[in-house]
Amino acid sequence: MDKIKQKLKDLPLESGVYIMKSASGQILYVGKARSLKKRVSQYFANSANKTEKTIKLVEKIADFEYIITRNEIEALVLENNLIKKHMPPYNILLKDDKSYPFIRINTKQDFPKVEVVRKLKNDGAKYFGPYMQGITSKDITELVESAFCLRSCNHDFSKLPKNHRPCLNYHIKRCLAPCIGLCTKEEYAKQIEEVISFLSGNDKKVSSILNEKMKNAAENEDFELAIYYRKKLEILDKLVRRQVTALPKDFDLDIFAIASNGLNTVIAILFVRGGKLVGGDKQVVSDLAPEDGVILENFITAYYDKVNYIASEIITASPVDDSELLSEYLSFKKGSKVNVITPHQGVRRQLADMAMGNATDYLEKSLSVKEREDNMTTGAIIQLQEYLHLSKLPSRMECYDISHIQGTDKVASMVVFVNGSPHRAHYRKFKMKYALGNDDFAGLQEALTRRFDELEKSQDESFSTRPDLLVIDGGKGQLSSVVEILESKGIKDIDIIGLAKREEEVFLPYNSNPVILPRNSYALKVLQRIRDEAHRFAITFHRELRQKRQTHSKLLAIEGVGQKRVKALFDAFKNIENIKNASIEDLCIVKGIDRRSAENIYHHFHDETK
Repeated sequence: MDKIKQKLKDLPLESGVYIMKSASGQILYVGKARSLKKRVSQYFANSANKTEKTIKLVEKIADFEYIITRNEIEALVLENNLIKKHMPPYNILLKDDKSYPFIRINTKQDFPKVEVVRKLKNDGAKYFGPYMQGITSKDITELVESAFCLRSCNHDFSKLPKNHRPCLNYHIKRCLAPCIGLCTKEEYAKQIEEVISFLSGNDKKVSSILNEKMKNAAENEDFELAIYYRKKLEILDKLVRRQVTALPKDFDLDIFAIASNGLNTVIAILFVRGGKLVGGDKQVVSDLAPEDGVILENFITAYYDKVNYIASEIITASPVDDSELLSEYLSFKKGSKVNVITPHQGVRRQLADMAMGNATDYLEKSLSVKEREDNMTTGAIIQLQEYLHLSKLPSRMECYDISHIQGTDKVASMVVFVNGSPHRAHYRKFKMKYALGNDDFAGLQEALTRRFDELEKSQDESFSTRPDLLVIDGGKGQLSSVVEILESKGIKDIDIIGLAKREEEVFLPYNSNPVILPRNSYALKVLQRIRDEAHRFAITFHRELRQKRQTHSKLLAIEGVGQKRVKALFDAFKNIENIKNASIEDLCIVKGIDRRSAENIYHHFHDETK
């Protein structure tokens, strides 16, 4: 602590980033500061305002470093990059599998379609959303499909044969059939303009169309269709009733609120799109910044790095650490002005209060859930370090497993847990190149060799990140084979263990006696979870390869079909079911498939079905 006291005295007043470290040198927390001296000193000051979670963090801090930046925006960007790189256990880390649905319309195309996507790209297309609780993307797309006649196919119209026929959607009046020239680009563009107008908040046109279709269906005594349109009108009415008064119809807002009890923190988000409240979300966060305003700013920064869609106005129920800095950063990311405000009155304050109510309610109801999650994740890895006397907290754990049947289609999986939770974006899989046959030891050695060959040189974020702990599915033999690889590469700072499934024994290098973890311990549970996940991931990949090989063999049995044509078929149709269901004309469109081969493929599956 004397060392820290001296470093605190020497801290500069400039802006920058500070990095908190444990006794083993592990990065615990990364933060930014307008003034490094003022911010870092807050952690170690004897203040009654410090929350319990901040006190817990300070107990683990053995040292800190800092990097001076030219200005605060540089500090924010550097902080963000360091968090992404090191994934410290006490920073906000949004879940990788948390992605939101958006509606995409590529207006650069002659005949664009309306599609649901979960990743936004800077491709010039128009995006609407996100949609979630209350009104979903499915609700919106079904409204669009029932009111407008747009294509849903993926056909490239320039490559269709002359005898191409329109699909069922044309016959049930759900598509204008631009594929066969039954509508012009201008006529189709008018439909798209009306769809964009609807998605921007103007719903009267859609209401009029659906009412007319319901009326016509009832007059024709097609009551099933009339009920279908009535249900769509009910969804539209639900959307209309979410209109936020006193806001323009083309207005987009994101509203954030934070609620904390000193130990647990919840952030609630509400989304206003086209002047309507379309949904919201709530997340428990574990950021250990000294103030709620800092945590809220950190969350908003991390949120927009993941979602990649920024509303033109950001509302916060309580002030963030530096609204002007956050506004400047988000404006740069969006490419246009983004306002960050904390309103005091009017409709924006009402929305902020609504978000605050959601955050407070969720905080009260999530305490027991959060405590259990902490025990299963962060608590589990702390316990694991204590039980096994690991050199550092195993914030990043990697587990490896081998899967094959009699040595065929042999694969290895690499599953990653960060702070006790699956980090699926960093999962990787290996198709064995050299270690063929039944030798699992050789398979593990190949997988680990290839993985650590990439550690220093790879551009892949997962491979270039150093693990704290390797978990091998197996006992002493499997563990020894992997230790051999690490030693050959001179790697000495990564802990490694083996987990033998039969008795759930944990083996450590150079120790023939296993460690028996308590059966009800969270440490054992996190090892079992990562081991089971690695097993599932390996088996899934193995089955995919086996099925692909068997399917390819089946196609290769067809006269006139070789490896190149098999690849072309899968590139075009993606899977065997689509190939089976394709017509001869569809097959002829595929590059490299002549009519005779197309007929052979079609009749092969047609005769099989008979």
